[in-house]
Amino acid sequence: MSRIATVGSTLVDRQVQEIFAEINEAFGRIPNLFKTYAHHPPLLEANWYKVKRVMMEGVLPRKVKESIAVLVSLDNSCRYCIAAHEGALQSIGISSEEIKIIETDLDNADFTQKEKALIKLARKANSAPLQISDEEVGTVRKAGATDAEIVETLGVMEVFTAFNKFLDTLQVDFG
Repeated sequence: MSRIATVGSTLVDRQVQEIFAEINEAFGRIPNLFKTYAHHPPLLEANWYKVKRVMMEGVLPRKVKESIAVLVSLDNSCRYCIAAHEGALQSIGISSEEIKIIETDLDNADFTQKEKALIKLARKANSAPLQISDEEVGTVRKAGATDAEIVETLGVMEVFTAFNKFLDTLQVDFG
C-alpha cells in the first residue's frame, strides 16, 4: 500500500490537468507515478518533460530504452517499474519470451552488439559507476556507440534509478 495518496485528476489545478492530459494521451492512462508527483506540480512537470525528452526522443530505439528501464529496475528491485516497462515492451511487440531472454540472457537477446554494449554500460553505471573503466567505455565505442548514444543511454538509466528510488520509498502501487 502506498505511503501517500495519489492525486486525482479532478483535484488539481489547470497546469496539472494539462500535464495529465499529455500523459494520458501518451500512455492511455495516468500512471500512479505521475499522480504521486502531482503533490508537487513543479516536480511533476520536470519529470514528465524528462520522460518525454529521454524516452520519446533521441536516437536509441525504444526497445533499447525500455529494456534499460526494465533491467535497471530489476537490478534495483523496483516492482512498479519492472511491471510498467515489461508492459511497455509488450506494447511495442516484444513477446514475453523475448522479455525473459532480455532479463536473463542479454547476450542472446535480439540486439546489435552496440545495443548490448550500451545496455550493459547502463546496468553497470546503475550499480557500480565508479568501477567503470576506460577500457569498458572503449569497448562501447568500439561496438560503434557515439558519445551522444552513450549519454542518451546513461540518461535513461538516470531517469529510472531516480524513479525506482522515489517509487520504492513511497511504496507507490502500480495500479
